[in-house]
Amino acid sequence: MSTGDGIELEHVNVWFGEGKERVDAVIDAGFTIPLGKSFGLVGESGSGKSTILRAITGLAPSWSGMISVLGNILGRERDKEFYRTVQMVFQDPYASLHPRQTVDHVLSEALSLHGFKDVNDRIIQILDDVGLNQSFRFRWPHQLSGGQRQRVAIARALIIEPTILLLDEPTSALDVSVQAEILNLLTRLRAERKLTYLMVSHDLAVVGHMCSKIAVMNGGEIIEILTVEDLRALKASQPYTRQLLDASVQEC
Repeated sequence: MSTGDGIELEHVNVWFGEGKERVDAVIDAGFTIPLGKSFGLVGESGSGKSTILRAITGLAPSWSGMISVLGNILGRERDKEFYRTVQMVFQDPYASLHPRQTVDHVLSEALSLHGFKDVNDRIIQILDDVGLNQSFRFRWPHQLSGGQRQRVAIARALIIEPTILLLDEPTSALDVSVQAEILNLLTRLRAERKLTYLMVSHDLAVVGHMCSKIAVMNGGEIIEILTVEDLRALKASQPYTRQLLDASVQEC
């Protein structure tokens, strides 16, 4: 069994409930993401793409198969070292920040949890890295726009210097103009920090902008894996993928 240095899944199944109540959310999923690359999971709502992220982070209650991160095969539990190297940015920047904590508190707490000492210097640096000046440091979430909140969420994920970012629809709750800014920020940060991205989206254009390979999911299964070149050339072997491509072209 091969375990690469980035993320690898083999024959992963995720389900909810038991017996007659069982719902199979992910069926026999497998893919590999080398270190430093970006990989997209795309599909309609309910296709299983976010459930794969939950399995990787240990939030899925029942799963089978093999999940390897940085060469380590994962068991049922995730230790502190896992969360030191793997961080997640969520869909909704309004829900992911505590309304009664300043930006400074959010970032300080992340550093404290993982034993970092040079708190002040790290906060100054990460705010600059995500395009927020020092005036944002002591603001409350309600004083920030959606795009600014998502920049804070990205800062919180990156301040402990992880290797891998899991991105769960990170721009879908934002205005279209702000979406482009956040995608460009994520692209720059990946290059600067040599990060590995696994990105979930329902939007082929978004993953095409961010990812070099894309897995298309339908009904819990990965039905096709495309390179970004295939995507741009509108090459797809599965009817469902062609349907997504056609819809994406019409929206453009």
